Amino acid sequence: MSIEVEWARMTAPDLRSIAERGNALAILPVGSLEQHGPHLPVITDTASASAAAIRTAKLVAEDVPVAVLPGLWLGMSEHHLPFGGTITVDYQAYEAMLRGIVKSLKALGFARLLIVNGHGGNVDPLAVAVRELAVTYDLPIVATTPWFLAPKETAAIFESDTAPKHACEGETSVMMAIAGDCVKADKLDEAMQQAPEPVHAPDGFSRFYSFSERAPITGTWGDPRLASAEKGEKFLAIQAKALADAIKNPALWSRPDPVWRANRGLETTAGKAD
Repeated sequence: MSIEVEWARMTAPDLRSIAERGNALAILPVGSLEQHGPHLPVITDTASASAAAIRTAKLVAEDVPVAVLPGLWLGMSEHHLPFGGTITVDYQAYEAMLRGIVKSLKALGFARLLIVNGHGGNVDPLAVAVRELAVTYDLPIVATTPWFLAPKETAAIFESDTAPKHACEGETSVMMAIAGDCVKADKLDEAMQQAPEPVHAPDGFSRFYSFSERAPITGTWGDPRLASAEKGEKFLAIQAKALADAIKNPALWSRPDPVWRANRGLETTAGKAD
């Protein structure tokens, strides 16, 4: 009998029991609700992150007390607004949602948090929020984007590219594997109707950009036409293995040094941070 790992399918006593075991891990998939071309549903980033997280938890559940939270579907997606179908929040709101989740996990007794991200626009804000919240709540927090893990193994599966972009072969394959009924296969050719060259800022510079600069017509960046459910399962297997290895890697899970909390005037007693 398999071990239940999905938070939403468990009872409060089930989750208390997990939290009471040593080194309990919560996994939070995060994504977005944003356009993914004419062929993929707007929930793609959240759905793919959730699929990777659940597969990961099943790999480690016999050895690690773990629960996977429902995917956080609100992300930072202002750059996708021109195409419609996108709901977004600003950094203050995003950090506040994460803060509430971390604060709750701390109160419940979970010992650490892994954030599994499926949306490129969340990468930078997560990097800042994770560092701040780990210190504030004296809790090891790790964030990662599975598509960036195991790049050689991932590249070997692609036929149209070497890495994922947006609504591309990779994301389309994963959605074919986990929610094939939501993929509009008859729109794959339409997704490729782009302007000749997307606009790129010079390397070494950072600025706001609209996704209409990278995918001017359909909001698709990359070629989804070679996607398949079989490739999607392979991508997810690679991601789950890399995440499972990370969960067991002690180098990722050290607690923040007490000096940082003291310098900020924060409580040093576990559980008292606001």
